[in-house]
Amino acid sequence: MAFVGRFFDPPAQSYYLFGPRGTGKSAWTQQCYPDSVRIDLLRPATLQRYRARADRLFDLVHAQPDGQVIVIDEVQRVPELLSAVHALIEEHRGWRFVLTGSSARKLRRSGVDLMAGRAVVRTMHPFMAAELGDAFDLPSALQRGLLPLVLGAEDPADTLEGYIGVYVREEVQVEGLVRDLDRFSRFLEAVTFSHGQLMNVSNIARDSEVSRKTVEGYLGVLEDLLLSFRVPVFRKRAARATVAHDKLYLFDCGVFRSLRPSGPLDRREEIAGAALEGLVAQHLRAWLACRGGGGRLYCWRTRAGSEVDFVLYGPQQFTAIEVKHSATVRSADLRSLRSFRADYPEAECVLLYLGEDALSIDGVLCLPCDQFLRRLHPRHALPSTAT
Repeated sequence: MAFVGRFFDPPAQSYYLFGPRGTGKSAWTQQCYPDSVRIDLLRPATLQRYRARADRLFDLVHAQPDGQVIVIDEVQRVPELLSAVHALIEEHRGWRFVLTGSSARKLRRSGVDLMAGRAVVRTMHPFMAAELGDAFDLPSALQRGLLPLVLGAEDPADTLEGYIGVYVREEVQVEGLVRDLDRFSRFLEAVTFSHGQLMNVSNIARDSEVSRKTVEGYLGVLEDLLLSFRVPVFRKRAARATVAHDKLYLFDCGVFRSLRPSGPLDRREEIAGAALEGLVAQHLRAWLACRGGGGRLYCWRTRAGSEVDFVLYGPQQFTAIEVKHSATVRSADLRSLRSFRADYPEAECVLLYLGEDALSIDGVLCLPCDQFLRRLHPRHALPSTAT
């Protein structure tokens, strides 16, 4: 697969670039900084060398000219390097460090605060539809997701199937994040039933056959590995009682599909609907991250049962979005959006569906999901028309 440009503007200073494995961090840094000095901590010999003596970084960097870019891949594998990076930045010789990572766990525990103010944080996500352009195909994306690692593989299905196995082997097992891999594997399967749902730890614990406390720890591992994210409930100026639980999503709908068990008792439309909602969620999350400006992603659900999948709120937007896995729209499908609009008349309300035409029903804009995703670009406002 040819290199695909990303909607990512690198900071002028040193920075962290976080993102799950396979999102293309290394490929992007190689393309963006072809003349950089690279330290790849996924290579066993390199990892061993810097684990034995993190201060070897001083010897390497001091041999470089002022202003040189130094890329350290998977920096969380040797957190002690952060102290050296901090000291080298303080020498004010213009060296610029790009620190990629696929886990925040060790850094948060082992010294990321030492870098406060010296390095900003950026994130890399699976592809957005607009990054792929004509290569984006909605049905394929719903099955395989949009991980660069998967889309660039000779056998995408096989690569996706083995993706979690690689994570379990290289991150969870090697780093000793969990004690019982069999239990964690059961948890991974059980948590797929909560994808796009309000998170119920007790239900996940029951399905995983582990304690509630263990599930809470496993959920923390998933988030630390950037494999899942939560969407909190929107409560600003709440006119109605809302639920307290966040919604949970796996970071890529293809990873969700590969983990989600299916059989005669599983409704295909239920799984497909969760995949579509997750695909929209990962796009909106990437759009907000690339755009900046302080916008956040929420959901909305009242205790009476009214629910809107997504609410984008920030200085530059206030939009409620409902996602329907259907090729048609009925007036009843807009009930929750109308309820939200009654409480928040300032908000724009949009429904995304699988049809081909942009519609306006009861004052709510209904857009084809495919068109919406293709036109979602961080330099532009949210698509609100079909033109």
